[in-house]
Parts: sequence; C-alpha cells; structure tokens
Amino acid sequence: MESSKNYEVLLYYNYVQIEDPEGFAAEHLQFCNDLELKGRILVAPEGINGTVSGSREQTEKYRKAMNNDPRFADMTFKVDPHDGHAFKKMHVRPRTELVSLRLENDIDPLQTTGDHLSPKEFYEAMQDEDTVILDARNDYEYDLGHFRGAIRPDIETFRELPEWVQENKHLIEGKRILTYCTGGIRCEKFSGWLVKEGFEDVAQLHGGIVTYGKDPEVQGELWDGRCYVFDERISVPVNKKEHVIVGIDYFDGQPSERYVNCANPECNKQIICSEENEHKYIRGCTPECRVSPRNMYVKEHDLSEEEVQGRLEILGENLKQEI
Repeated sequence: MESSKNYEVLLYYNYVQIEDPEGFAAEHLQFCNDLELKGRILVAPEGINGTVSGSREQTEKYRKAMNNDPRFADMTFKVDPHDGHAFKKMHVRPRTELVSLRLENDIDPLQTTGDHLSPKEFYEAMQDEDTVILDARNDYEYDLGHFRGAIRPDIETFRELPEWVQENKHLIEGKRILTYCTGGIRCEKFSGWLVKEGFEDVAQLHGGIVTYGKDPEVQGELWDGRCYVFDERISVPVNKKEHVIVGIDYFDGQPSERYVNCANPECNKQIICSEENEHKYIRGCTPECRVSPRNMYVKEHDLSEEEVQGRLEILGENLKQEI
C-alpha cells in the first residue's frame, strides 16, 4: 500500500458564474473519473464547491487544470495529507445554490459579504471584549469542536441559521460579529446576509477553520476539540498547541470525540460515543432503535436473538428484538 504522503484531500470553493451547471457537472465528472479522483463536488450557476481525494500526482493534475481555467484561476485549495481516499465514489452534482440558505432574496458574495480576516486577525479579534463569535455550522459540528467562547446556534441545517439569528438578535446586537465555518464558503453568504440585515460590523474567518489550523503563526490556538469534515475522516485536528476535548459521549456524558451513526437506518442520527458504548448499546440511540429489525450493528456482528436480548437485559430494557 502507498504511504500516507502519496494521498491528499483537497477542499475548495469559488463563487463565479457558470453558465451551464448541468453540462459542466457531466463533463467535470468524466474529468475527475479519468484522473481516478473520488469525492463530492457541487456545481451551481454561482460557482463550485468541492472536496476530492487522490494521489499527490492526481490532485496536482486536478489543481493545475482548474487553475488554468480563467474562471478558477485564483481558486485556493486547502490540502490535507491522508492515508488513502477519503471517499468511496466520485460525485459531481448540479445544484441551484452551493450552500442551502434558500433565501427569498439570495445573497451574492461577490457583491455583499463580511470583512475577510486572516487567521492572525481573527485570533486577535476573538480576544476583544466587544466581539461575539458566531459559529455558522450545524449543532453536531459545533459539539465536536469550536472556537473558545463561540455561540452555538441550535440548528441542524444551515438554512435554519437566518431564522435562529432573527430569534436571538439580543445575543449579537451592538457587537462586532465574527463568523466562521469549515472552509469559508458558508460564511461568504451568511456574513453577507448579516450585513443586509443591518448588522454593521461583520467579519468572517477567511479560509475557514481548516486554514486557521494550518496557519504557522496561529497554529489553531483558541480552538477546542476537533473539526468535523464531510468525508470518511469524520474529523481533523486544528489546535497544534493544546488539545482540549469538548465532545460528550451520548450515553454516559464522558469526554469523547468519536462520531457514529445510529444503527437503525430509519434514524441514522449522528452521536458521539466510545467504542465500548457502541457495543454496549448496540449502536442504537434509543431503546426503539436498539430493537429495530433493521439494526445494522446486529447484522454487521451477526448477533443471535439471544445475544441481543442478553445485552438488552444488562441495560434493563425489556423490548423484544425482532430478527
């Protein structure tokens, strides 16, 4: 097997006009397949947003080809070494927008967006007492890691964020607002929306958490936990100076940074739990999920009905497992 240095994961986006997203997506999928890349790319009239993995040779060819296209000449790639592919397949899909805010009046980040702050500028701004730090990600991303003192919006999807702000204006009014997300793309639109809503001092972390963690001067300082990513890695480290675990085990409340999906495919809820608790609770987030006839943990481990019932009895649960 090739060494870890021979694989890379690329994270990137670019807001730029694309005339025929459907045609572009089809051609781009063929291009990526020819390079033997794997990943997930979204293409919209407003631009491109992607994460792909491949060998260093493959990713280098991809970056050069993209930067040779005038539309993507100045596109920045965030590069992470990895021990293999971070995806199982290659998908390139056309969309109406790159990030789903679904606003009645859409935001064009090329026209309206918050001030871009470098990692050093963001680090310094976070320590100003007149500043609030607003996480622009989903709740389960925040729960695994976040900037120290950041506000956690109670949202499961990005499109819920504007409504949450409307209902919680008192938390951020009259302050300088700093927003951040994984790679920066969500903040481009969200910070622009904040500006249009009348918030006067809005800034965003340029390049997102990933860039912040790679900055040689800041080295991820003031970040606690890990950064959630949307590929098979699940999370990546950020703070190079100290590691503080903020994740809490779903079952026993102990510190943990291990995400799994509920074994009941009809639920599929993401939960933080230790390997020990995954086995103890049959990877079911509720008693009902543990006894679901479709429980994938039971199938993966080829558990008999007696073995399942034995674990349920230890938990004090009398629900019947239907196998």
